[in-house]
Amino acid sequence: MFQTKLTRLLGIQHPIICGGMFRIGRAPLAAAVSNAGGLGIITSATFSDLETFSAEIEMLRRLTDKPFGVNINLFPTARQYAPADFLEVCINEGVPVLETSGQNPETYIERIKKAGLKIIHKVPAAQYALKAQSIGCDAVAVVGNETGGHPGMTDVSTLIMVRQAASRINIPLIAGGGFGDGEGLLAALSLGADGIVMGTRFLATQEAGAHQAVKDWMVAAKAEDTLIVQKSIGSPMRVAKNALASRVVQMETAGAGLEELLPLITGSRNPSVYFEGKLDDAIWSCGQAVGLINDVPSCAELVDRIIAEASAALASINASVV
Repeated sequence: MFQTKLTRLLGIQHPIICGGMFRIGRAPLAAAVSNAGGLGIITSATFSDLETFSAEIEMLRRLTDKPFGVNINLFPTARQYAPADFLEVCINEGVPVLETSGQNPETYIERIKKAGLKIIHKVPAAQYALKAQSIGCDAVAVVGNETGGHPGMTDVSTLIMVRQAASRINIPLIAGGGFGDGEGLLAALSLGADGIVMGTRFLATQEAGAHQAVKDWMVAAKAEDTLIVQKSIGSPMRVAKNALASRVVQMETAGAGLEELLPLITGSRNPSVYFEGKLDDAIWSCGQAVGLINDVPSCAELVDRIIAEASAALASINASVV
């Protein structure tokens, strides 16, 4: 059992969070993670209207009586609904935890605090962790270059970034990027983090709503089977190495701009990958932790395994210390 500032803040059993995942972060996966003792999160950007989003939260409440969260991406969007609209639904539905990402959430902090929600802000560099603390965030997640999705513009690894952040803040710190097993959890705690956030590892679970072909690819993949796209346009993203991602990298190297890249990088292409198993049809988030994946367990099996591995690793270290 690993009790930390994070578990006490959120009221969860284990210091493990399933981070927000576009299209995949839905009620069945989030409930499975929460029921396993971690914190499950659904992703607001998945939903095209507020009614469907609200219904998903209600479904999640029926599936678990444990704490859960909602991810709200604060990047500007051309979609019909703004982050503030999703936040209003979360407040009305009594969501206990928010995971924000993208832009600074300071505009929303007073409203979030007044409603009694806890806020975890996800950042791609240690200096932003200090800012998150200063504006009143309850916890901060720092994600290094290994992470799937958006790792930020630097090439700094999680190993360094977590140590930098741990020396600067005193609110609960969550480490993200490269985690998928118990040894990784113990390493994060040793670095000064209070827990870990995983996306890639939870994508390869029975409750994740991705096509079996996606999960099979992940089991067979190596850590080298990911790459960074979109860095040339200031929005780097670590994705599975497939034909389309390789093409995007070639176009960026040749000087292609946003207008040329946009038809290839748009998230509207994702469903054919996630739900039809057409692995080369879109770029899709995948972190280097894919190299640690050898099976597709249930979330309960995975969380129990991680805790058992971390406990065994700690016992081994203690036994080896003279």
